[in-house]
Amino acid sequence: MSVSKRENIIQSIADSYTERELFSGIEWLAEKSGKVILSGKSGYQNFQEKTPIPTNAIYRIYSMTKPITSVMALKLIEKGKLRLYDPVSSFIPSFGNLKVMNPDGSMEDLVRPIIIEDLLTHRSGLTYDFLPGCHVAPLYSEKDISDDGSVNLEKKCESLSQLPLAYQPGSRFNYSVSIDVLARIIEIISEKDFEVILREEIFDPLEMKDTSFSVEKENLPRLMSTYGASNFKEIMNIGPHSLKETDVNQHNPFTKGDHFRRGGTGLFSTISDYLSFGRMLLSGKSKSGEIILSRNMVNFMRMNRIPDSQLPIMLGPLPFAGYGWNLIGRTVVDNGKTMSLTGKNEFGWAGAASTYFWVDPDEDLVGIMMTQYLGSMWPITDDMRVAMYQAID
Repeated sequence: MSVSKRENIIQSIADSYTERELFSGIEWLAEKSGKVILSGKSGYQNFQEKTPIPTNAIYRIYSMTKPITSVMALKLIEKGKLRLYDPVSSFIPSFGNLKVMNPDGSMEDLVRPIIIEDLLTHRSGLTYDFLPGCHVAPLYSEKDISDDGSVNLEKKCESLSQLPLAYQPGSRFNYSVSIDVLARIIEIISEKDFEVILREEIFDPLEMKDTSFSVEKENLPRLMSTYGASNFKEIMNIGPHSLKETDVNQHNPFTKGDHFRRGGTGLFSTISDYLSFGRMLLSGKSKSGEIILSRNMVNFMRMNRIPDSQLPIMLGPLPFAGYGWNLIGRTVVDNGKTMSLTGKNEFGWAGAASTYFWVDPDEDLVGIMMTQYLGSMWPITDDMRVAMYQAID
């Protein structure tokens, strides 16, 4: 099969999603050995107005913020300012008073403190408002933990320290607000605003010019419209797909302000900006050769940290068969158990609005797929990743 025919498979899969009105606009990009080998678009920036996807379209990347925050923590580890075994309470004292709430409502003391590794690997005992089956999630919902974009990181961590943990630290993988707490610790150590830190240490060296916690007024015409759930509480309430534009500014505002910073969500970015970040995860270097992470840290970062007894990792009721978690995101631990085509050492993560990226060190490959539908259960990320892999000769 010719390269053009293989690329047409990707286009036809993306078109099938936009033509069925499941997604408004989809964009994809793959780079192998430093060269873009696949790229394309399907659909619209705004479905109602049928506006085309602009050049350098800006997306809300939600949890694809997490790997960026995690890399910043690894940079502090390399500088000797942070360690994986440091207790969270040594930076945020109120976290030393936490209790664990059992499913029956009874409370128990911590067996051991939360440490930095627990935050990076989502084994802190913290949780998310939207996780079905988690007995502490309703308490998060009552406090509006995820949907209140008006508070800064310090106040968010104050609220979290007043709530019980769902599990003993280290006892299980439970996707959570852990990386928001990590971002606050990064602020405390660096004595700077979190966005300033990311700009100086990651965005500027990687030339990620459009990545920020806000969108400048002149760039708003490039912002993709968002569809699906309007808040985090509704993410798991899956119903028919509807391409009716939703307002998500309460939890992810685009206006510039000093308060909205998050470690686990909140960034705006472009597919080309995120490619710069993904490329760095292969070598630790920027395109110009500037070292962001050392070669040894990159190798250390990639290793799975979840013990077999806690696998498969779950996001609510959804298992990630064949995957564990390293220091920045999911990682393949047994390709014989993964349920769709991927590389044996692939790693990466996704965002709540159906954005997705992966890095394959064996193929020297970075793949990215962007769209904006909050809370979709359609397998678009698997379908697009499989299509990109089959296009590689």
